Amino acid sequence: MNKKKNKKASVLMTILTTVALFTAIIVGAADYSIPESKSVVDSVEVSGSSLNVTEKIVKTDGTAKVFGIPLKSIEVNVIPKLKLIPGGDVFGVKFFTKGVMIVGMSDIESTEGILNPAFKSGLRVGDILLSVNGSEVNTVEDVARIVENCNGETLAVEFEREKEKGSTSLVPLKSLSDGKYKTGLWIRDSTAGIGTVTYYNAENGSFGGLGHGICDVDTGMLMPMLKGNIVDINVNDVIRGIDGCPGEIKGEFGVIKRGELIKNTEMGVFGTYYEKPDCAVEKAMDIASASEIKEGTAYLYSSLGDEKINKYEIELTKIFHNDSKTKNFIFCVKDKELLKRTGGIIQGMSGSPIIQNGKIIGAVTHVLVNDPTRGYGIFIENMLDAAA
Repeated sequence: MNKKKNKKASVLMTILTTVALFTAIIVGAADYSIPESKSVVDSVEVSGSSLNVTEKIVKTDGTAKVFGIPLKSIEVNVIPKLKLIPGGDVFGVKFFTKGVMIVGMSDIESTEGILNPAFKSGLRVGDILLSVNGSEVNTVEDVARIVENCNGETLAVEFEREKEKGSTSLVPLKSLSDGKYKTGLWIRDSTAGIGTVTYYNAENGSFGGLGHGICDVDTGMLMPMLKGNIVDINVNDVIRGIDGCPGEIKGEFGVIKRGELIKNTEMGVFGTYYEKPDCAVEKAMDIASASEIKEGTAYLYSSLGDEKINKYEIELTKIFHNDSKTKNFIFCVKDKELLKRTGGIIQGMSGSPIIQNGKIIGAVTHVLVNDPTRGYGIFIENMLDAAA
C-alpha cells in the first residue's frame, strides 16, 4: 500500500514539476519578447480600459499578461488618429534666436596683455546670452551697443547653458587695434536655410518639416527660437552628392512670408501656413505607428524644386526600436531617376515624407556622408510628439 502511495506521489510531483518548468519557459519567453514600450493609433486596451485620444500622443502604463497572470509593465504610446497631407516641397526658413548664441571666442590685444575677458568670466562656446546689465539681448547689435558704451565697467551677464540659467560678471577690455571695448566673443542671432515639408494638416494649417532641428553651423547646438518665418524658395541648382561630399539644393529666398515657425525641436520644426502650401496636392493619409513599420519597400516624396511632388522608391533596411529621437531607421534609395539626378539624399531633402502601405511613416533626417544612397529616417510619431 505504501509503495502505491509513494508511486502516485512521485508521479504527481513529476507532473507538477513539468508544468512549473513549462510555465516558466513560456513566461520567460513571453517576457523576453514583450517590448518595454509599444505604439498604437487612436485607442488601445490597457488592463481592461479603452483610451481614446484625438489631440496628441499620450503615454500611459499597460500590463502584459500570460494566462491572466500580470507579467510585465510596458509603456504604451497612444497616437492620435490623424489624417495628414504628405509634403515634399522645399521651403525657406529665416530664423531669429531667443538671446544670442556664443559661437566662438578670440583673444584681445590690450594694455593688460593678450587676454579673453569672456572666457575669464566663465562664459563658453554654446552659451546663450539672455541679458547684459539688465537689458534683454536678442541681436548682435544689442550686445555691441552695450559693450562699446560700457567705458570698461563691469557688465552683469545672464546666460543659459544646457537649459540651465546662470550669471556672471564680464569686464570688457579696450583693444589696442581700434580703441574700442571688446569682450572676445563671437556671437550669432539669426540663420537661414532650406528644408522640406513633411506634412500639412488642412484642418488647422499646421505643418512639420526637416525631421531634425535648426542647429548652429559652428557649434552644432540647437538654436533657441525667438521667431521664424517661412518663405518660398526659387531653386536654381541641384548639386549631386558623391561619397564623402553630400550634395545640396541651392536656391534664392522669396520675399513673401508664407507662414510662421512655432517650435524648433530636435525632431523637426513646426508652425503654420497662412494658406494651403503648393505641396499639399495629395489626399490626406493615415499615419503609422512605429510598430507598423516594416523593412522593405517604401516611397519618398520630394519636389527638388520642381513644380510637382515626385515619388521615389526606397527600401527600409533596418529599423531601430530604441530611445533615439531622430535616427529611427535606415533606408536605401532604389529609384534610378533620383540616383541619376542627386546621387541619393542631399542637403535640403531633410523632412521629405516617407510613405509605406499608404500611410505616412516618417521623414528623411540625415544622409550617410560616405554613401549618399543611404539615409536615416525619423518616425512620424516622434515628430508629432515634439509638435504637441
